[in-house]
Amino acid sequence: MYTPGPQTQQPPQMGVEPLNSGVTPGPQAKPKAPGKSKNGDVGAFIQQCISLSSYLKELETQSHLIHLNYEGPNFLGVHGFLKDQYEAHLEQFDTLGEFIRSMDYLMPMCAKGLADAGPGIQHVTSYKGTEMLATYYKNLEELGMKSKKLEPIAAKVGAIDIQNYMAELCGQAFKAAWFVKATLRNS
Repeated sequence: MYTPGPQTQQPPQMGVEPLNSGVTPGPQAKPKAPGKSKNGDVGAFIQQCISLSSYLKELETQSHLIHLNYEGPNFLGVHGFLKDQYEAHLEQFDTLGEFIRSMDYLMPMCAKGLADAGPGIQHVTSYKGTEMLATYYKNLEELGMKSKKLEPIAAKVGAIDIQNYMAELCGQAFKAAWFVKATLRNS
C-alpha cells in the first residue's frame, strides 16, 4: 500500500506550478491481471511460470553452494562448471521474471513468497562430492522436464516469446545435466 512521505512546504518559484497543492494521493488500486484468453487460462499459466522461476532461484542457490563445498580429484573443472551454472540460473531467473512482468503480472516480493510459489527442489543431504552432484543432476533433469511441459501451454495461451524461451531453457537444462552425468560416470 502506498504511504505518503513527510510533507514539506517549498517556497513557490516564478512560473512553476506546484506539484502537490496540499492533496496527498491515496493508495493506488492494484492493477488487474489479464483474464482468460480465448485459448486457455493465462493466470494459471503465469502461476506455473512463477513456480518455475522459484525452481530456478533454488537451483541457483544449490549450484552456488555445491560450487563452494565440492571437493574431489576433479575440483577445478567442477568448480568452474558450477560457477557458470549458478550465473546461468540467475540469468534464467531474470529472463523468466521479465517475461512474467511483460504480461503485466507481478513476481513475489521476497524470498519467502518466491519459495512459497514453487514446489521446491530435491535438497543436498551430504557433503560427499558425488552425492551433491547426483542431487543437482536430478534437479537439472527436473528443470528440463518442467520447461518442456510448460512450452505447449505457452503456445496455447499465445505467449510465443515464453514458448520459445521454454524450448531454450529445456535445452540448457538437459545439456548441463549431461555434463554432470558424464562427470559422475568418471568419479
